[in-house]
Amino acid sequence: MRILIVGAGATGGYFGACLAAAGRDVTFLVRPRRAAELAAGGLQILSPSGDWTIRPKLVLGPEIAGAFDLVLLTVKAHALAGALDDIGPAMGPDTVLFPILNGMRHIDLLVERFGDLVIGGVCKVATMLDGSGRIRQLAPGQELTFGELSGGASARIAAIDAALQGCGFTARATPDILQAMWDKWIMLAALGALTCLMRGTVGEIAAAPGGPAVAAALVGETAAVATAAGHPPADAYVAATRAMLTAAGSPMTSSLYRDQQAGLPLEADHVLGDLLARARGFGLATPLLDAAAVSLAVHARRTAPGA
Repeated sequence: MRILIVGAGATGGYFGACLAAAGRDVTFLVRPRRAAELAAGGLQILSPSGDWTIRPKLVLGPEIAGAFDLVLLTVKAHALAGALDDIGPAMGPDTVLFPILNGMRHIDLLVERFGDLVIGGVCKVATMLDGSGRIRQLAPGQELTFGELSGGASARIAAIDAALQGCGFTARATPDILQAMWDKWIMLAALGALTCLMRGTVGEIAAAPGGPAVAAALVGETAAVATAAGHPPADAYVAATRAMLTAAGSPMTSSLYRDQQAGLPLEADHVLGDLLARARGFGLATPLLDAAAVSLAVHARRTAPGA
């Protein structure tokens, strides 16, 4: 199976490196600046389980010749529009497009362009790029979950599942990928809103008077939106998410918060804005999510070029 990883950042670079190290046929679609960086120093992973470096096979958009079997789309939401034009030449009639973006908005855009070539996907990994372009894994645990958007099983999902096994991360096919995507969105939006609004780690917020109550209320708001959308989370999942976001001493933050602190473009509209739009459509009140969205909008205006 020929695999194209679109992006070699914190997420795509990590899973692509795992696949390449396991002997899979992996090519990374990158921009010229990242290509030069990787050509010079390789793709370096710094992980709690050990560090390693691969010499990745790279391609720039205009250089793609022929279709791939699997395209793993790992760009940030703000880079999605440009990525769609780049991957066009890589898409054949039997190519599977496996996006692992946050939220749900990207699915409509991808299906509109590529139809039933698109499947659903969820990734779980805590990684970031450091100042040298190396990928740092911040905590143990890495997983890819995938499945047909229409539900059920299929031959192509079985083939992907076989290709992704034994590559240093958990690969899991599911007959209900939409629920898995909503479940992650519940957690991610609550975590992002919490850490960006309160400007701290989960542990710091949990230690503050009233902090655990705010975290629990945010989980309640995000879960309510998912329930109204027809994807109610299991009670056990809600309880586990609440416990994770109120854990004493936890160093956890969200990628949204880390990007905010680093002055990088934010996925606030994709992670929070879209969720809030759906909440308004359902007539739901989400005061804490609203406050986080306003805070991030102020930050975006303050840090915009020319501001």
